[in-house]
Amino acid sequence: MRTEKTIIITGGAGFIGSHVVRHFVTRYPQYTIINLDKLTYAGNLANLRDIEEKENYKFIKGDIIDAAFIDRLFAEQKPDAVIHLAAESHVDRSISSPVEFVMTNVVGTVNLLNAAKACWKGVYDKCRFYHVSTDEVYGALTGDGMFTEETRYDPHSPYSASKASSDHFVRAYRDTFGMDIVISNCSNNYGSFHFPEKLIPLAINNIKNSKPVPVYGKGENIRDWLWVEDHVKAIDLIFHNAKAGTTYNVGGHNEWKNIDLIRLLCNIMDRKLSRVPGTSAQLITFVKDRAGHDLRYAINATKLQQELGWKPSLQFEEGLEKTVDWYLANEEWLDQVTSGAYQKYYSDQYSES
Repeated sequence: MRTEKTIIITGGAGFIGSHVVRHFVTRYPQYTIINLDKLTYAGNLANLRDIEEKENYKFIKGDIIDAAFIDRLFAEQKPDAVIHLAAESHVDRSISSPVEFVMTNVVGTVNLLNAAKACWKGVYDKCRFYHVSTDEVYGALTGDGMFTEETRYDPHSPYSASKASSDHFVRAYRDTFGMDIVISNCSNNYGSFHFPEKLIPLAINNIKNSKPVPVYGKGENIRDWLWVEDHVKAIDLIFHNAKAGTTYNVGGHNEWKNIDLIRLLCNIMDRKLSRVPGTSAQLITFVKDRAGHDLRYAINATKLQQELGWKPSLQFEEGLEKTVDWYLANEEWLDQVTSGAYQKYYSDQYSES
């Protein structure tokens, strides 16, 4: 029996994706949720062990670069909607391997759009393609301004350039073919299940193990931090309520210099680990700055708040405390991720497809 709606969520085993999958599976039992993930280094099915037996959840392993596979998937599953989160997203990796980012972020997105266009021909008004993007497409801010939905694109890294390109393709498919698309551009997310090469989980893991905590340059770069659960709530609202063709910026209203964030994190870790205050701060190690490193990002989420009623639920200090508590309570997960052992998990639970 067909459920009310079938949604393909790409990248659903990743950090943000796994939170989105869990939210939709548990909040909307009338939906069938298909988690499509390639299971690269950042995809971890252990993130979803608590819902993997739910009747309305299905995992399919596959690569969005494979157009023939994507076409078959849409023909077989006949989804009513796509929430597209699958992406190569680590800026450092994009500098060393830019072509991988072009293939996944640009070609992969176009493959999904083509499959959706073919599947939804004649019913575009009843199906939705939701593309989740990043604030990095806007480039770097100067002065006290903030990114709005009208800010001109000015990407500075291969990662942000690939995401900007994918945004343009998604909008082009609405203008050219009339597809129902929506886009959101979010600021830096933080929270549980975050792969520990990103700043906050990397710092937590290194502090826990008394290893150096690397900070680029002098730590002056400023980011707007968004708790991942708040982002998921925004995605839910946008998916269900946004007008076709709309873009929303999603930000946490939490601007922090990297060095100030790390110092706060050190203080929290000293307290949680019963260390002498100032112990963890001695681990801070300044390293050569990253090429093309944007100085400041900040999101103006007024449009989302005024039109759909969304606003962040947590102040950063509270969210960071919750995040530290989760990592310290889930050391097995963190150890498996840092050792690579988690990558064997899916083969024990799911067959290749």
